[in-house]
Amino acid sequence: KFKILEMASGASVIFFLDHKGKTIIRRDYRGDAGHGLTEKFQKKVLDIEEVNLTPVFTDGGHTFVWVKHNNIFLVAVCRGNPNVMMVLSFLMKLVEVLSEYFGNLEDESIRDNFVVTYELLDEMIDNGYPQITEQKMLQQYIKTESYKLAEKNHQKSTKNELKITSNLTSKISHRPEGIRYPKNEVFCDVVEKLDLLVFLLPLNILQASPNGTVLSSEINGALKMNCMLTGMPNLKLGLNDKALFEMTGR
Repeated sequence: KFKILEMASGASVIFFLDHKGKTIIRRDYRGDAGHGLTEKFQKKVLDIEEVNLTPVFTDGGHTFVWVKHNNIFLVAVCRGNPNVMMVLSFLMKLVEVLSEYFGNLEDESIRDNFVVTYELLDEMIDNGYPQITEQKMLQQYIKTESYKLAEKNHQKSTKNELKITSNLTSKISHRPEGIRYPKNEVFCDVVEKLDLLVFLLPLNILQASPNGTVLSSEINGALKMNCMLTGMPNLKLGLNDKALFEMTGR
């Protein structure tokens, strides 16, 4: 016997709510979410203490995934078995894109830009699943002054549309074609951070070691790169401790 596994569902509807839980924008993608969702969200989030809040909760067959930015809530409501991490990552990316468009994302900026917000929601997500989330790609064809640009030169607009289509269908959508630099350079910074939690006891009570006991330790690292390469070359990077070994004589 074969068991058919259902694909994890996406978002059925996305809400923008103000700090009182009132709806600013609602975008329904599937039509299966039902009604009374904002009231459920208010009871689970706005009417309880902050220490008990969770970014994901279920109520009556609905899964609520939400993030808060300034004085607004971005809420995604899902049915079935949703991919929670996908939806949560999309909401965070949505905050990033809207902040870039409006400068400061809050309830007033959303109310002043209803048209652009709906256009972004339609382009970034399809049937509840994220599609285009790259900020540079979205800015090429969704602009606050796009109507003025289109009226000035129809030929230029057609040329840009072809370029956008090519970028969307390429493997790397965030890097358009035709990038040129006079000198090919790549700058790479390795950033490392060490977090320690040490438990210390007074010497005069239990005669504990002055070094204490390490309860937890964690190393966090990041590679920050500034890439100035022409075109799409294949690049291989290798990290070693040769310089450190030479300094320490090992």
